[in-house]
Amino acid sequence: MIRLDPAIATSVLTPPTVPAWALGRDAPSDAAAAFQAGAALASLDTLARAQPAWAGAWRQRLALNCAAASMRLAGRAEDEAALRDAWQLCPAGADPGPAGTIFGAWRQLVLQPPAVSADRLAKVAEMLGLAWDNEALTDLCAQIEQLAGSQRPAPFAAAAIATHVVAMRPDAELFAWWLADLVLARDLRWPRPLPLLIARAFGPVFRAEAGGGTRIRPGQKGFERAVCVALVQGAAEACRLAAELSRRAEKLLAVAPKLRAKGAGDVIVLLLNEDAVAGSLVTKNLSRFAARRLFERLQHLGAVRELSGRPTFRLFGL
Repeated sequence: MIRLDPAIATSVLTPPTVPAWALGRDAPSDAAAAFQAGAALASLDTLARAQPAWAGAWRQRLALNCAAASMRLAGRAEDEAALRDAWQLCPAGADPGPAGTIFGAWRQLVLQPPAVSADRLAKVAEMLGLAWDNEALTDLCAQIEQLAGSQRPAPFAAAAIATHVVAMRPDAELFAWWLADLVLARDLRWPRPLPLLIARAFGPVFRAEAGGGTRIRPGQKGFERAVCVALVQGAAEACRLAAELSRRAEKLLAVAPKLRAKGAGDVIVLLLNEDAVAGSLVTKNLSRFAARRLFERLQHLGAVRELSGRPTFRLFGL
């Protein structure tokens, strides 16, 4: 029988939900939209600060959602399945390709505190396919610090940094959305950012009522209100996903005592912390053959899902 860290085995959290009234009404003004966003973010706040066993998988699944939405801005066609393949099937140390590198930028967002430095922003900009000089990035860091001290509500601070980036570099909208999530987390004092906004950048919330429904870009009329509404929707989806992963993690942890494979505990930790785990995983305690048998056992017990739909090169996750 495997032994799990007690902090993992007993980690229980009932995910919150966004109030129905915040989801079910239109925002007639910026103030109303901000009020609804505040209610939604308050619901998400406890979850963003907590460390349930499945928090890593939850954050990485949100990162995958935003990376998939990023493909449209980047002029690419990869969906979530293609991004998983680009990342999970890439040999260690190899280049995951442009799409996989963009996915890596979103993964990096959820793994680090919402702190900024010119070096960090330079690395992220490069991952997103942008060349940016160090002086401009230093100025951008100063702008973020200025926003942090402005006492502006967090949704408006997120909108402001996106607007500032696009004004500096119209070709850097993808970076603008990445920074908007970072600034939101910074203002809310979350330990790690949650990718929320770009997943809705091409949805109805960012469609102008006039002008044939053209997309509202950072800095354009109605952008701040759209960001607030997008945060309501994003928080609701994040809470829904958390509830789903919480149920699946509970089932995974419930079957853990039935597992006999050496190294099964390490696999469970990976499943709780990653969006997907390759079925061909090899660790110091687990051969490729043993890993295949273990994942087949977990799938038979209903504790994991196969995510690729393939008979080979399979990927598993909560």
